[in-house]
Amino acid sequence: MENTNGKRKVYFGLGSLQAIIGIGALAGGFMLVKDPSGSALGVPLSLLEGSPVPDFLFPGMFLLAVNGVGSMIGAGFSFTKRRYAQEIAIILGAILVAWIVIQVVIIRSFSWMHILYFILGVVELGIGLYIRRHRDKAA
Repeated sequence: MENTNGKRKVYFGLGSLQAIIGIGALAGGFMLVKDPSGSALGVPLSLLEGSPVPDFLFPGMFLLAVNGVGSMIGAGFSFTKRRYAQEIAIILGAILVAWIVIQVVIIRSFSWMHILYFILGVVELGIGLYIRRHRDKAA
């Protein structure tokens, strides 16, 4: 990725995407940890019937720590164009896609938010792969 202005835009776009994902995950994860019944978010506990967890505590902790804090760390790496920004984006994008697929399989339904976050995860993963591919060509 030789064009400095283009490189700056790609990293800024990636960091912005990660920050948006992170802020949403921090808020949602915090609410699920605070109230594992899901009622504070209007999510019925019945969605978890047949799942390996009795309430939303573990999913909330995962959402808060991995998708929330992890995405904010990723955004920091991307905004500052640090060395491992693309690897972090690839990992976080793959985790987000897997997280959504697992949710849909467990609850056996989906909403517009699942579609949105699945797409955001694919985009994050794709940008990470794009940066890595162009970084390797420049080296």
